[in-house]
Amino acid sequence: MRLRSLFLSICLTVVPLAAVAAAQQPSGDFVPVDETVPGEQIPALPLIATAYGFIWVGVLGYAWSIGRRLQKVESELAELESRSK
Repeated sequence: MRLRSLFLSICLTVVPLAAVAAAQQPSGDFVPVDETVPGEQIPALPLIATAYGFIWVGVLGYAWSIGRRLQKVESELAELESRSK
């Protein structure tokens, strides 16, 4: 029984690895990037700038939200301190 499970585990490990190695054979259809049609290239700068813009808007909005909540908590603490005196 142990030998059977050992054989099964080896087969389940080796067979997929062999299949992946066989599937990764290089093809002769490789086209370098320099030879592509200019219309097929995606302009990266506007996409990256837009992504960074969204991230910064989110970070600044979150910081502003935290600041507002902190001011509210500080005013509530000040009110409680004035009530206790």
